[in-house]
Amino acid sequence: MERTTCLIAGGGPAGIMLGLLLARAGVAVTVLEKHADFLRDFRGDTVHAATVQLLDELGLGNAFRALPQTRLQNFELPQPDGQTLLLVDFARLKPPYDYVAMIPQWDFLDFLVGAAKLEPSFSIRMNTQVTGLSFDGDRVSGARWRDRTGAEGEISADLVVACDGRHSIVRDAAEFVPRDFKVPLDTWWFRLPRYSDEMGDVATLTPRFGDRDLMLTFTRETFYQVAYFAEKGADARLHAEGIERFRQRIATMRPDFADRLDTLQSMDDLHMLDVRLNRLDTWHRPGLLCIGDAAHAMSPAGGVGINLAIQDAVAAAALLAAPLLAGNVTDADLAAIQKRRWMPTVLIQRMQRILHRLIFVPAFEGKRIGPPKLAVALLRILPAISGFTARFAAFGPRPEHAPDFARRPQSEPPPHKKTGAEAPV
Repeated sequence: MERTTCLIAGGGPAGIMLGLLLARAGVAVTVLEKHADFLRDFRGDTVHAATVQLLDELGLGNAFRALPQTRLQNFELPQPDGQTLLLVDFARLKPPYDYVAMIPQWDFLDFLVGAAKLEPSFSIRMNTQVTGLSFDGDRVSGARWRDRTGAEGEISADLVVACDGRHSIVRDAAEFVPRDFKVPLDTWWFRLPRYSDEMGDVATLTPRFGDRDLMLTFTRETFYQVAYFAEKGADARLHAEGIERFRQRIATMRPDFADRLDTLQSMDDLHMLDVRLNRLDTWHRPGLLCIGDAAHAMSPAGGVGINLAIQDAVAAAALLAAPLLAGNVTDADLAAIQKRRWMPTVLIQRMQRILHRLIFVPAFEGKRIGPPKLAVALLRILPAISGFTARFAAFGPRPEHAPDFARRPQSEPPPHKKTGAEAPV
């Protein structure tokens, strides 16, 4: 049987960041990722200021900034009179952490893996999915895996960490059942082309309200990334109405997109996200820890799920490196991670539920277009609120910092090699 010290299921942002940090402490880490690469579209593409600051602490900030990306520096709400209201103003934050980077997640993950592979104790196996857990009495002692060729095996580990997302196989194998909160929306993602005269390196985030629906548009390097929101369970109805009716919905909210909507050939060009909001009451058992979406699935409201997962990984690495090196990870060590990350998780989920009630539900019921009048009045009277909302969005509650063992001097950015960031997926 193969053996490692820490076995990480899932090569997303939380899993790769945790592997990188633990490997810098000298812990033997193996990451199992079920896909052959990271080229999957419409995963979260935001890198928040808290993560950019973390990369600086790891000595990777300069190299990260050399990657093709756009910068989101404000968020404006459209008003019925045609004017806009500044809701989030990152310019009020102290440079160089006064923006949110928009970068394809596959580029970001490739970048982190490249840094992790410089550590001799780090290994990652692609095309390899965790299929179940191994037990020694009540303690999780490792995991079983299967690769794309059909080969199967088992790896024993002092600790298994579930970073395999909201549909976590590891969490299910441990018989953990998350507590679900009612969610009123689902999301359909798609791309539209940008023309040459629309290009720029500053990203914008533009919401639009329609008739019982709404949409959010991100400007990206060479395209617009669009999120269409409708009430939970609307997928069958939207497919029955067809792509032409869907194009009409988008054109009503964004008439300036009418000249490019023919690039949506069918409903297959839309990527539907079944939005969930849940969390585990207990994230751990002897030999096993859940973090990120495996511990707490987040709504896209506010766009903070990735940042929260990365912060989980940093806290876990800081608290687990020494016990892992000593070969003595206790349940108390795992409980300390949940205790540290519980408040940020609960606070953000509560705020997302408030956004659901105040923004999405009234919009889907046709009762209101736009934000509540009280919120609009407060922003006009106290524009400095946009700085507070910017800090919360950019850093979140209780941002984590790189542990001393993982810090390195800032390196010079290497020559950039394109990784297919602009290729269709």
